[in-house]
Amino acid sequence: MNVIDLTGKVAIITGGGSGIGKATCELFASLGATVVVSDIAETAHETVASIEAGGGTASAVVGDIGDAAVADSIVSAAVERHGKLDVLVNNAGIMDRFAGAATTEDDIWRRIMRVNLDGPFFLTRAALRAMLPAGGGSIVNVASAAGIRGAAAGAAYTASKHAVVGLTRNTAYTYAKRGIRANAVAPGGVETNVMTEDIQQHIDQESMAAITPVHQSAQRVAQPIEQANLIAFLASDAASNVNGAIIPNDGGWFAG
Repeated sequence: MNVIDLTGKVAIITGGGSGIGKATCELFASLGATVVVSDIAETAHETVASIEAGGGTASAVVGDIGDAAVADSIVSAAVERHGKLDVLVNNAGIMDRFAGAATTEDDIWRRIMRVNLDGPFFLTRAALRAMLPAGGGSIVNVASAAGIRGAAAGAAYTASKHAVVGLTRNTAYTYAKRGIRANAVAPGGVETNVMTEDIQQHIDQESMAAITPVHQSAQRVAQPIEQANLIAFLASDAASNVNGAIIPNDGGWFAG
C-alpha cells in the first residue's frame, strides 16, 4: 500500500489547469481523492477530463480567487457537490517582472498581491469555516524559494511569498488544537510554461542582469510532479505530525 493515501478525501487545488496545479490534481486523483479543480482559465475543465479519463473523480470551478466572493463560492461548491472539504492546496500564483522596489509599478504590485496573497487568504478563511466544524483538515500552500530568501525574484513576488509563509505559520499555530494542519512547499525553478513565458516576455535587461547569477546557481529545473509529490505527502495522513513547516523543494538551490 502506498504510504501516501488520499482515499475518501475531498481536495480543492487552485491553479489546477496547468503546471504544478495540474500535476497535483492528477496525482491526488490517482491516490484516491475527489478533486475540485480551480483555475481562472477554462483549462480547469481539461484537467477534469484528464482525471476522469483515468478513472478518477473531479469537478471544475472557474473564477478569480483574488475575489473573496469567488473564493467563498469555490469552497461552497466543494462542500455542496462532495459533502465535505478535507484538503486545500493554494497553488495558483503569478510571477512579477523581477524588478526591485524602485522600478515596481503599482499595477504589478497589486496584481501580484491579489493572486499570490489575497487568493490564498480568502480561500484559507473560507476553507477553515468548513473544516473547523468538521474537526480538521489540511492546508498546503505553494510558497517559493523567494518566500524564504531575498534573491530569487522581484520585490512584489518575494513579498507575496514571504506573506504566504507567514499565513501558513499563523494558521498552523492558531488552529493546531482544532485539527488543522497548514504547511508550505517552497519550490525553486520549476518547468511551468505559463510562468516561464510571462517572465521571458516582460523581464527588463537590468533585472535580468541582477538575477542571472542567482539562477545560474540552481542545481536544475524541477518537473511539476516533483512538487506535486511533496504536496500530496503534506496533505495526507502520513504527515499527521507535520504542521507549520516550510519545506524547500529546490534541488539544493539554496543549500550552499
